[in-house]
Amino acid sequence: MFQVVASDLDGTLLTPEHSLSPYTKQVLQALRQKGIHFIFATGRHHIDVAQMRENMEIDAYMITSNGARVHDSHGNLIFSQNVEPSLASQIAQECTDDPLVFTHIYRGDQWLINKEDTYSLSFHQESHFTYEFFDPYKFETDDIAKIYFTTSDDALHPHLVKLKNRLDEKYGDQVSIAFSSLNCLEIMGANVSKGSALKKVADKLGLSLNDSIAFGDGMNDYEMLKMVGKGCIMQNATPDLRQKLPELEVIGSNADDAVPHYLNKLFSINL
Repeated sequence: MFQVVASDLDGTLLTPEHSLSPYTKQVLQALRQKGIHFIFATGRHHIDVAQMRENMEIDAYMITSNGARVHDSHGNLIFSQNVEPSLASQIAQECTDDPLVFTHIYRGDQWLINKEDTYSLSFHQESHFTYEFFDPYKFETDDIAKIYFTTSDDALHPHLVKLKNRLDEKYGDQVSIAFSSLNCLEIMGANVSKGSALKKVADKLGLSLNDSIAFGDGMNDYEMLKMVGKGCIMQNATPDLRQKLPELEVIGSNADDAVPHYLNKLFSINL
């Protein structure tokens, strides 16, 4: 029996409307009552996820910004890795003249953005986290967990692929780059991933990754799904993820609460 459950949020644990269903909340609360450790493993900001955790009334570790930040079940920061300040300044200016791309930064407790983006605000149904505007040519470059680029439409994915190729060529292994969805490209510090962060959590709990099961739908979940004892891929996952991990079980869609249904059966919760 697995002792750790780690799950991505958007496209995985959350509904397509980016909220937690009442059934999901019941299952996760029942898991904790059974002594199973639950880990949020997401690209979202820790402030955002902390508000979700409070709404759910569960104690859970939080892996946020794709592994650049890890907080324990009491909200204490136990791991942090930033994008190098000199690189952050350069990366933030990559798309300043591109009308199709929005530039976002997670710095400290802030969510920064270079221009109005009402689409991104729709992701925050479970919290009141919101952005502030910043100037990509003039901003503080310390304490940056990640920089990410979004478009308003999945159809623009090829546009972001070109950006990823350009960033790979410029920065190589100085940063970690991954798509969290077709319209969101994320940049973190070198070797940052949900998988490496989950190993730190497992070690702190006195457990191993073999004791863990994980769920995800995007390429930013790749390392985590590959490293755990059992990885499960969502039916609505990006094609790249399913192609790179063909050996993993594909479960249902987030629209059908596939993760909590799977956990309910796996752990015999009987809700």
